[in-house]
Amino acid sequence: MANTKKTETKKTEKKPAAKPKTAAKAAAKPAVKKPAAAKTTAKTAVKPAAKKPAAAKKPAAPKKTAAKTAVKKPAAAKTTAKKPAAPKKTASAGKGAIPAVKKPGTPPVRPKPLERPADVIDPNVKYRNLFDAYAQNKLPFAHGYIISSFFDERSAYSIYEIVSYAGVKEIFPSSSGLQFISGGKKLHILVEPDIYNKKFIEPVSRAEGERIPKRFSELDIMIAKNQSKIMIAKEADETPGSFTVLRPYGLNFSVIFYELPDMYKTISEFFTNTLNKQRKIPESDAKKAAMQIVATIRKHMGFEGEFR
Repeated sequence: MANTKKTETKKTEKKPAAKPKTAAKAAAKPAVKKPAAAKTTAKTAVKPAAKKPAAAKKPAAPKKTAAKTAVKKPAAAKTTAKKPAAPKKTASAGKGAIPAVKKPGTPPVRPKPLERPADVIDPNVKYRNLFDAYAQNKLPFAHGYIISSFFDERSAYSIYEIVSYAGVKEIFPSSSGLQFISGGKKLHILVEPDIYNKKFIEPVSRAEGERIPKRFSELDIMIAKNQSKIMIAKEADETPGSFTVLRPYGLNFSVIFYELPDMYKTISEFFTNTLNKQRKIPESDAKKAAMQIVATIRKHMGFEGEFR
Protein backbone atom coordinates (compact mmCIF):
# COMPACT_ATOMS: atom_id res chain seq x y z
CA MET A 1 0.00 0.00 0.00
CA ALA A 2 2.80 2.31 0.79
CA ASN A 3 4.32 1.73 -2.61
CA THR A 4 1.17 2.46 -4.34
CA LYS A 5 0.75 5.77 -2.59
CA LYS A 6 4.22 6.85 -3.55
CA THR A 7 3.63 6.17 -7.15
CA GLU A 8 0.42 8.00 -7.10
CA THR A 9 1.98 10.93 -5.42
CA LYS A 10 4.78 10.97 -7.94
CA LYS A 11 2.38 10.86 -10.76
CA THR A 12 0.30 13.58 -9.36
CA GLU A 13 3.26 15.75 -8.65
CA LYS A 14 4.77 15.41 -12.14
CA LYS A 15 1.65 16.16 -14.07
CA PRO A 16 0.87 19.56 -12.65
CA ALA A 17 4.53 20.55 -12.81
CA ALA A 18 4.80 19.84 -16.52
CA LYS A 19 1.73 21.79 -17.43
CA PRO A 20 2.62 25.13 -15.92
CA LYS A 21 6.12 25.03 -17.48
CA THR A 22 4.88 24.46 -21.01
CA ALA A 23 2.14 26.97 -20.53
CA ALA A 24 4.55 29.47 -19.17
CA LYS A 25 6.95 28.92 -22.02
CA ALA A 26 4.20 29.05 -24.58
CA ALA A 27 2.81 32.13 -23.00
CA ALA A 28 6.21 33.69 -22.76
CA LYS A 29 7.05 33.20 -26.41
CA PRO A 30 4.03 34.96 -27.88
CA ALA A 31 4.29 37.63 -25.27
CA VAL A 32 7.84 38.44 -26.38
CA LYS A 33 6.97 38.35 -30.08
CA LYS A 34 3.99 40.68 -29.83
CA PRO A 35 5.95 43.76 -28.78
CA ALA A 36 8.45 42.93 -31.57
CA ALA A 37 5.62 43.00 -34.07
CA ALA A 38 4.50 46.24 -32.57
CA LYS A 39 7.96 47.68 -33.12
CA THR A 40 7.94 46.64 -36.73
CA THR A 41 4.59 48.21 -37.22
CA ALA A 42 5.92 51.32 -35.62
CA LYS A 43 8.88 51.31 -37.95
CA THR A 44 6.71 50.75 -40.95
CA ALA A 45 4.44 53.49 -39.76
CA VAL A 46 7.39 55.80 -39.54
CA LYS A 47 8.59 55.01 -43.08
CA PRO A 48 5.44 56.17 -44.92
CA ALA A 49 5.46 59.23 -42.74
CA ALA A 50 8.98 60.00 -43.95
CA LYS A 51 7.98 59.48 -47.59
CA LYS A 52 5.09 61.91 -47.49
CA PRO A 53 7.21 65.07 -47.38
CA ALA A 54 9.30 63.65 -50.26
CA ALA A 55 6.11 63.34 -52.29
CA ALA A 56 5.31 66.92 -51.44
CA LYS A 57 8.61 68.02 -52.99
CA LYS A 58 7.74 66.46 -56.36
CA PRO A 59 5.07 69.04 -57.33
CA ALA A 60 7.72 71.68 -56.81
CA ALA A 61 9.70 70.27 -59.76
CA PRO A 62 6.91 70.69 -62.39
CA LYS A 63 6.50 74.29 -61.32
CA LYS A 64 10.09 74.95 -62.30
CA THR A 65 9.72 73.20 -65.64
CA ALA A 66 6.50 75.08 -66.31
CA ALA A 67 8.31 78.29 -65.64
CA LYS A 68 11.10 77.32 -67.99
CA THR A 69 8.75 76.43 -70.80
CA ALA A 70 6.95 79.71 -70.27
CA VAL A 71 10.25 81.48 -70.74
CA LYS A 72 10.96 79.58 -73.99
CA LYS A 73 7.67 80.59 -75.63
CA PRO A 74 8.61 84.24 -76.18
CA ALA A 75 11.87 82.97 -77.73
CA ALA A 76 9.80 81.25 -80.44
CA ALA A 77 7.98 84.50 -81.02
CA LYS A 78 11.32 86.17 -81.67
CA THR A 79 12.11 83.69 -84.45
CA THR A 80 8.75 84.33 -86.07
CA ALA A 81 9.39 88.03 -85.86
CA LYS A 82 12.62 87.63 -87.81
CA LYS A 83 10.91 85.89 -90.78
CA PRO A 84 9.09 88.98 -92.15
CA ALA A 85 12.39 90.85 -91.98
CA ALA A 86 13.89 88.65 -94.72
CA PRO A 87 11.29 89.43 -97.45
CA LYS A 88 11.54 93.12 -96.70
CA LYS A 89 15.23 93.09 -97.52
CA THR A 90 14.69 91.29 -100.82
CA ALA A 91 11.78 93.52 -101.74
CA SER A 92 13.67 96.70 -100.95
CA ALA A 93 16.76 95.67 -102.91
CA GLY A 94 16.65 97.07 -106.40
CA LYS A 95 18.91 94.31 -107.70
CA GLY A 96 16.47 91.61 -106.58
CA ALA A 97 13.69 93.04 -108.75
CA ILE A 98 15.72 92.66 -111.96
CA PRO A 99 15.91 88.81 -111.96
CA ALA A 100 12.16 88.71 -111.32
CA VAL A 101 11.67 90.50 -114.64
CA LYS A 102 14.13 88.17 -116.41
CA LYS A 103 12.51 84.92 -115.18
CA PRO A 104 10.11 84.51 -118.14
CA GLY A 105 13.08 84.65 -120.54
CA THR A 106 15.39 82.36 -118.53
CA PRO A 107 14.14 78.77 -119.39
CA PRO A 108 16.60 78.26 -122.29
CA VAL A 109 19.67 78.85 -120.11
CA ARG A 110 22.07 79.41 -123.00
CA PRO A 111 21.89 82.64 -125.09
CA LYS A 112 19.56 82.46 -128.09
CA PRO A 113 21.09 83.51 -131.44
CA LEU A 114 17.89 84.93 -132.89
CA GLU A 115 19.80 86.95 -135.49
CA ARG A 116 22.34 84.32 -136.56
CA PRO A 117 23.94 85.54 -139.83
CA ALA A 118 23.81 83.26 -142.85
CA ASP A 119 27.61 83.24 -143.22
CA VAL A 120 27.98 81.59 -139.78
CA ILE A 121 26.46 78.36 -141.17
CA ASP A 122 29.09 75.85 -142.17
CA PRO A 123 28.62 75.22 -145.91
CA ASN A 124 30.00 71.71 -145.52
CA VAL A 125 27.24 70.69 -143.09
CA LYS A 126 23.92 70.57 -144.94
CA TYR A 127 21.83 69.01 -142.16
CA ARG A 128 22.20 67.72 -138.61
CA ASN A 129 20.37 65.60 -136.11
CA LEU A 130 17.91 68.03 -134.52
CA PHE A 131 18.69 67.17 -130.90
CA ASP A 132 22.44 67.21 -131.50
CA ALA A 133 22.14 70.63 -133.10
CA TYR A 134 20.20 71.87 -130.06
CA ALA A 135 22.82 70.51 -127.66
CA GLN A 136 25.59 72.21 -129.68
CA ASN A 137 23.63 75.48 -129.95
CA LYS A 138 23.58 75.18 -133.74
CA LEU A 139 19.86 75.43 -134.42
CA PRO A 140 18.94 78.21 -136.86
CA PHE A 141 16.47 80.62 -135.27
CA ALA A 142 15.67 82.63 -138.39
CA HIS A 143 14.10 79.75 -140.36
CA GLY A 144 14.64 76.10 -141.20
CA TYR A 145 13.14 72.76 -142.24
CA ILE A 146 12.76 69.79 -139.89
CA ILE A 147 12.05 66.31 -141.29
CA SER A 148 10.92 63.58 -138.86
CA SER A 149 10.06 59.93 -139.50
CA PHE A 150 7.67 57.51 -137.79
CA PHE A 151 8.37 53.98 -139.00
CA ASP A 152 6.30 50.90 -138.24
CA GLU A 153 8.62 48.25 -136.83
CA ARG A 154 6.54 45.38 -138.28
CA SER A 155 6.23 46.60 -141.86
CA ALA A 156 7.27 49.33 -144.30
CA TYR A 157 4.28 51.47 -143.26
CA SER A 158 5.72 54.94 -142.61
CA ILE A 159 4.78 58.53 -141.87
CA TYR A 160 7.01 61.54 -142.57
CA GLU A 161 6.45 65.03 -141.21
CA ILE A 162 8.11 68.12 -142.66
CA VAL A 163 7.97 71.30 -140.58
CA SER A 164 9.04 74.73 -141.77
CA TYR A 165 9.40 77.58 -139.29
CA ALA A 166 10.54 81.20 -139.18
CA GLY A 167 11.23 83.81 -136.52
CA VAL A 168 11.69 81.52 -133.51
CA LYS A 169 11.29 83.23 -130.13
CA GLU A 170 12.24 80.33 -127.90
CA ILE A 171 13.33 76.71 -128.16
CA PHE A 172 13.35 74.59 -125.02
CA PRO A 173 13.18 70.88 -124.18
CA SER A 174 9.93 69.31 -123.01
CA SER A 175 9.11 65.87 -121.62
CA SER A 176 8.52 64.49 -125.12
CA GLY A 177 10.93 66.45 -127.31
CA LEU A 178 11.74 70.04 -128.31
CA GLN A 179 9.16 72.82 -128.24
CA PHE A 180 9.47 75.75 -130.65
CA ILE A 181 7.74 79.01 -129.80
CA SER A 182 7.18 80.02 -133.37
CA GLY A 183 4.69 79.83 -136.19
CA GLY A 184 5.21 77.21 -138.86
CA LYS A 185 3.72 74.79 -141.37
CA LYS A 186 3.60 71.00 -141.43
CA LEU A 187 3.43 68.66 -144.42
CA HIS A 188 2.45 64.97 -144.05
CA ILE A 189 3.66 62.09 -146.21
CA LEU A 190 2.36 58.52 -145.90
CA VAL A 191 4.00 55.37 -147.29
CA GLU A 192 1.59 52.43 -147.50
CA PRO A 193 3.03 48.99 -148.43
CA ASP A 194 1.09 46.61 -150.66
CA ILE A 195 0.46 44.18 -147.78
CA TYR A 196 -1.39 46.79 -145.68
CA ASN A 197 -4.86 45.30 -145.04
CA LYS A 198 -6.79 48.51 -144.24
CA LYS A 199 -6.29 50.40 -147.47
CA PHE A 200 -9.96 51.30 -147.75
CA ILE A 201 -9.92 53.39 -144.52
CA GLU A 202 -9.29 57.11 -144.87
CA PRO A 203 -5.87 58.08 -143.46
CA VAL A 204 -7.52 60.51 -141.05
CA SER A 205 -9.64 57.69 -139.54
CA ARG A 206 -6.93 55.06 -139.09
CA ALA A 207 -5.51 53.79 -135.80
CA GLU A 208 -3.10 55.73 -133.64
CA GLY A 209 0.37 55.64 -135.18
CA GLU A 210 -1.06 55.05 -138.69
CA ARG A 211 -3.14 58.18 -139.23
CA ILE A 212 -2.42 61.55 -140.74
CA PRO A 213 -4.91 64.46 -140.72
CA LYS A 214 -5.80 64.09 -144.41
CA ARG A 215 -8.38 62.34 -146.59
CA PHE A 216 -7.67 60.62 -149.90
CA SER A 217 -9.00 63.67 -151.75
CA GLU A 218 -6.40 65.86 -150.04
CA LEU A 219 -3.44 63.70 -151.10
CA ASP A 220 -1.35 63.24 -154.23
CA ILE A 221 -1.05 59.45 -154.51
CA MET A 222 1.79 57.75 -156.37
CA ILE A 223 1.90 53.96 -156.92
CA ALA A 224 5.38 52.44 -157.13
CA LYS A 225 6.38 49.37 -159.17
CA ASN A 226 6.15 47.17 -156.07
CA GLN A 227 2.56 48.43 -155.53
CA SER A 228 3.50 50.55 -152.54
CA LYS A 229 1.71 53.90 -152.32
CA ILE A 230 3.37 57.22 -151.55
CA MET A 231 0.74 59.75 -150.42
CA ILE A 232 1.84 63.39 -150.30
CA ALA A 233 -0.42 66.08 -148.82
CA LYS A 234 -1.42 68.66 -151.43
CA GLU A 235 -1.12 71.49 -148.90
CA ALA A 236 0.62 72.05 -145.60
CA ASP A 237 -1.18 72.67 -142.30
CA GLU A 238 -0.59 75.78 -140.22
CA THR A 239 1.00 75.43 -136.76
CA PRO A 240 0.31 78.82 -135.16
CA GLY A 241 2.00 79.84 -131.92
CA SER A 242 4.14 76.81 -131.20
CA PHE A 243 4.85 73.22 -132.16
CA THR A 244 6.71 70.26 -130.65
CA VAL A 245 9.10 67.90 -132.41
CA LEU A 246 9.01 64.48 -130.74
CA ARG A 247 12.21 62.77 -129.72
CA PRO A 248 12.88 59.89 -132.18
CA TYR A 249 13.33 56.28 -131.14
CA GLY A 250 14.56 53.12 -132.88
CA LEU A 251 15.24 53.70 -136.59
CA ASN A 252 13.37 57.00 -136.61
CA PHE A 253 15.12 60.33 -137.06
CA SER A 254 14.58 64.06 -136.74
CA VAL A 255 16.83 66.22 -138.93
CA ILE A 256 17.27 69.98 -139.32
CA PHE A 257 18.23 71.33 -142.78
CA TYR A 258 20.21 74.55 -143.04
CA GLU A 259 19.36 77.23 -145.57
CA LEU A 260 22.11 76.86 -148.11
CA PRO A 261 22.00 77.51 -151.89
CA ASP A 262 21.48 73.81 -152.63
CA MET A 263 19.07 73.14 -149.72
CA TYR A 264 16.15 71.84 -151.86
CA LYS A 265 18.47 69.58 -153.80
CA THR A 266 19.75 68.19 -150.50
CA ILE A 267 16.19 67.52 -149.31
CA SER A 268 15.38 65.74 -152.58
CA GLU A 269 18.43 63.50 -152.28
CA PHE A 270 17.63 62.81 -148.65
CA PHE A 271 14.07 61.60 -149.47
CA THR A 272 15.30 59.52 -152.39
CA ASN A 273 17.70 57.74 -150.06
CA THR A 274 15.29 57.14 -147.17
CA LEU A 275 12.41 55.95 -149.40
CA ASN A 276 14.63 53.60 -151.36
CA LYS A 277 16.90 52.15 -148.65
CA GLN A 278 14.71 52.32 -145.56
CA ARG A 279 11.19 51.88 -147.00
CA LYS A 280 12.01 49.58 -149.98
CA ILE A 281 10.60 51.87 -152.67
CA PRO A 282 12.26 51.29 -156.07
CA GLU A 283 14.88 53.93 -156.74
CA SER A 284 13.21 55.44 -159.82
CA ASP A 285 9.91 55.76 -157.95
CA ALA A 286 11.71 57.15 -154.92
CA LYS A 287 13.26 59.90 -157.07
CA LYS A 288 9.87 60.85 -158.53
CA ALA A 289 8.30 60.99 -155.08
CA ALA A 290 11.19 63.10 -153.74
CA MET A 291 10.81 65.59 -156.60
CA GLN A 292 7.07 65.88 -155.88
CA ILE A 293 7.75 66.44 -152.18
CA VAL A 294 10.25 69.23 -152.88
CA ALA A 295 7.85 70.90 -155.35
CA THR A 296 5.13 70.95 -152.65
CA ILE A 297 7.58 72.33 -150.08
CA ARG A 298 8.66 75.16 -152.32
CA LYS A 299 5.10 76.03 -153.27
CA HIS A 300 3.43 75.96 -149.83
CA MET A 301 6.29 76.14 -147.31
CA GLY A 302 8.95 78.33 -148.93
CA PHE A 303 10.67 81.10 -147.02
CA GLU A 304 9.80 83.68 -149.65
CA GLY A 305 6.90 86.07 -149.35
CA GLU A 306 4.72 86.39 -146.26
CA PHE A 307 6.07 83.28 -144.51
CA ARG A 308 9.60 84.68 -144.50
